Amino acid sequence: MDLNLFWFVTLGVLLAGYAILDGFDLGVGILHLGARDDRERRVFMNSIGPLWDGNEVWLVTFGGALFAAFPNAYATAFSGFYLAFVLLLFALIFRAVSIEFRSKRESAAWRRFFDYCFFAASTLATFLFGVAIGNCIKGIPIGRDMEYAGTFFDLLRPYPLIVGLFAVSMFAMHGSIYLYLKTEGDLQKRIHGWIWQTFGFFLVMYLFTTLWTLAKIPHATRNFDQHEWAWLVVFLNVLAIANIPRALHLNRPLYAFVSSACCIAAFVFLFGVALYPYLLVSSLDPPAGLAFNPAYSLDIHNAASSPKTLQIMQIIAFLGMPFVLAYTVIIYWTFRGKVEIGRFSY
Repeated sequence: MDLNLFWFVTLGVLLAGYAILDGFDLGVGILHLGARDDRERRVFMNSIGPLWDGNEVWLVTFGGALFAAFPNAYATAFSGFYLAFVLLLFALIFRAVSIEFRSKRESAAWRRFFDYCFFAASTLATFLFGVAIGNCIKGIPIGRDMEYAGTFFDLLRPYPLIVGLFAVSMFAMHGSIYLYLKTEGDLQKRIHGWIWQTFGFFLVMYLFTTLWTLAKIPHATRNFDQHEWAWLVVFLNVLAIANIPRALHLNRPLYAFVSSACCIAAFVFLFGVALYPYLLVSSLDPPAGLAFNPAYSLDIHNAASSPKTLQIMQIIAFLGMPFVLAYTVIIYWTFRGKVEIGRFSY
């Protein structure tokens, strides 16, 4: 594997890790207002309280790796998505502030304000992640100079918005299954009903988004002709989706959660297959017969750092990733089990 391909794959692994781990955090936030009282909302926040900031390390690592390995793609993405990234940053900040400040005062108005902030920030962040992915697949106006040639409103096209809603549905389902694992009693029974509702919403959005992609984004499947083995991931993804209701019916929620995580990993993989070898696809002045312009698009070669930089980064990655994985495993093992509300809880 050459260094450019190695870092393309590594970015995919980091993105999948973030989507799986912080995905249920965001899903809990999306479902937060469904809690009936203050205690239930505290249970929701404490289910992710010891984990959410560690999960975001994967996003920070992804951004750092993108900046160092593919600086041209990083610069173009941040110039094109600047306002969207500012909104995302505010959403992530308000989510963190809501978790940390909500229970600092007994005032009902104070807690209600941060409850709505937590819900809104989690939903907006998830939606913006989906919109960004939709734009990457659809293509954005990038000129010969690798500069974004559109406006913020050019990003709000129907397909990216649909992908944003799909992301919200997927994380809501993922978060509801996680909450079922962390709760008990009457709350857990109600969450069981939420799982079926969020799974239904997810299934509708999955089918709709898939059909739209196949019908309107022909270049998204171009690599499947050359790499037919990628269809195996599509098949496994369908099996993972089908296993979620099966696992719930058999009262095996952990299997349902693993299946949900596998679905997210498969979606990230298919996203990478749809893009490869590009990082950002240009929709500006496409040649006849093509839906995008390969000459203006940024790929893993024209957007990459020098080979020496990629090599040094590879060594750092091999040294650092075991620590990230070990930290993640230790934290999840330490805070396993059901949520208990105590004196020092959120």
